[in-house]
Amino acid sequence: MSFSLIDTIAFLCFATCWIGYTNFSRLKAKNTDCISRCLHQHRIHWMNSLLSRDVRVGEAALMANIERNIAFFASSTLLVLAGVLTLFAQVDKLEEVINSIPYASAPNHALVQVKLGVLVGIFVLAFFHFTWAMRQYGFLNVMIGAAPYDSTGRDKALFAYARQMATVGDQAAHAYNYGLRCYYFAMASLCWFWNPHALIIASLLVVYTLYRREFHSRAVKAFIAAQNELEINAKTRGIDYIK
Repeated sequence: MSFSLIDTIAFLCFATCWIGYTNFSRLKAKNTDCISRCLHQHRIHWMNSLLSRDVRVGEAALMANIERNIAFFASSTLLVLAGVLTLFAQVDKLEEVINSIPYASAPNHALVQVKLGVLVGIFVLAFFHFTWAMRQYGFLNVMIGAAPYDSTGRDKALFAYARQMATVGDQAAHAYNYGLRCYYFAMASLCWFWNPHALIIASLLVVYTLYRREFHSRAVKAFIAAQNELEINAKTRGIDYIK
């Protein structure tokens, strides 16, 4: 089995973009306002606020809605996997389709199977992320059910418990985000069937899109503004659970 140099470079670029951006975003989020950082602050506020509510029907509804969205992606991933695995039995027809695309590289039978294998690996990884997110949200449901009731909303001894609930929710959200990121890079990997140059360009575009949305979108600006309001509100109440 022999692959061209440009195919090797394209795949290395794809892997570097994915792994590199994942590590970059995780490190940058520790000291830069972004969606994940701001959402974590909101989760701390949310978990602390629910301690002062004796009836938590609203939290149950919100958690059910989140889990339903993740379950949709988890089940959809299995359907996509089934479709990709089916293509292994139709490689010859797939090569005919690729040959009919303008400017497409001449298909290599072994390389086409490798490309399909990459897609399978991506969606298997996505499935694991989605199911792990669902499990962690289930853990969070247990913690919410066990959360004590604080009628004053000022018991600082319970802030640590609220933080731990927010941490579990944050980890679940990260797993969900990683699953979605698999879909983004799966879209990029589809371009490899066309030609390796398209894979390189698509990988870079995915990184640019993710960076813009997670660090410089209007949603981030709105989250930052809302976070500042939460901090001001917390200080006026004499509590410091936000930071």
